[in-house]
Amino acid sequence: MGAGGRMTVPATKGEEKKNPLKRVPYSKPPFTVGDIKKAIPPHCFKRSLLRSFSYVVYDLFLISLFYYIATSYFHLLPSPFSYLAWPVYWILQGCVCTGVWVVAHECGHHAFSDYQWVDDTVGLILHSTLLVPYFSWKYSHRRHHSNTGSLDRDEVFVPKPKSELSLFSKYLNNPPGRVMTLVITLTLGWPLYLAFNVSGRPYDRFACHYDPYGPIYNDRERLQIYISDVGVITTTYILYHFALAQGFVWLTCVYGAPLLIVNGFLVLITYLQHTHPSLPHYDSLEWDWLRGALSTVDRDYGVLNKVFHNITNTHVAHHLFSTMPHYHAMEATKAIKPLLGEYYQFDGTPFYKAMWREAKECLYVEPDEPNKGVFWYKNKF
Repeated sequence: MGAGGRMTVPATKGEEKKNPLKRVPYSKPPFTVGDIKKAIPPHCFKRSLLRSFSYVVYDLFLISLFYYIATSYFHLLPSPFSYLAWPVYWILQGCVCTGVWVVAHECGHHAFSDYQWVDDTVGLILHSTLLVPYFSWKYSHRRHHSNTGSLDRDEVFVPKPKSELSLFSKYLNNPPGRVMTLVITLTLGWPLYLAFNVSGRPYDRFACHYDPYGPIYNDRERLQIYISDVGVITTTYILYHFALAQGFVWLTCVYGAPLLIVNGFLVLITYLQHTHPSLPHYDSLEWDWLRGALSTVDRDYGVLNKVFHNITNTHVAHHLFSTMPHYHAMEATKAIKPLLGEYYQFDGTPFYKAMWREAKECLYVEPDEPNKGVFWYKNKF
């Protein structure tokens, strides 16, 4: 089914590579969520506490190994190799810590184990060590999953209509402007979202992930927001004492720089999962949950797919069944692709090229037809 709603023969793998920007269908699918679930082997929905913990242990082992090598041997390297080794450490450690972030994200979806208290305990500890307010993000992210693709109710990377763009947007629509925008987004985007709801859904008053009484949360969630804040404050206190004992430069090299890599990848992964020229967004008259969940795209990050526990290349399946553990998501994705047909979107463009292309092509959304509730990315001013 093409962008106009007509059924066509599903594209072959070669055709998809030739035309990754072909619009996905926007009409109501000829299948239901139940049909999709039946196409997935039942064991894919089973969570294993032991297997889930094995990924935590593996990631923590790598983190400890990289830390040990950096702090024990880098100072022994002759100049300039000692200075060149640190950026390598930052990238490697940042990528593995992104994998830890993903495991904590699974805890927030109750995909880690069959025990909610285990998921929340593990998620709180792992996310707090990365300065993420676990419960705060868990609840706002849950609302993102409930409203994906909705221009009115989605929680993050909600595109704006052309009429709502800021006055200076068109002056950033050039290579220097895009570089500046991407640098700011990848370095400051995550903390700005948590603290000020930047790029998030607009609320009628100030929204902040650290505020238990903010508009993001309801009365039943407020106590857990306090717990999230305590987790972040505790980690900050520990880091402060490390800085006093070892020095701020040491803390920046060992922890701060890898954390910037984590935050950058988190923003980039989320941005590329929901920003693509082929994906529609819907207003309240057109939106429904299934079409919204299908308005996402799987990407290929090469070897980093494994490092990131396949959150990058199984995102469509994740939005359909968010309690499914990541180690079954590849099998589930393979099972649902024949049924989804053209409703399934994959783009194998290298992520660094896709990042630049989307920053150039996906500036705002507009419907092709007036008063039509289906919106597409555009970039012409």
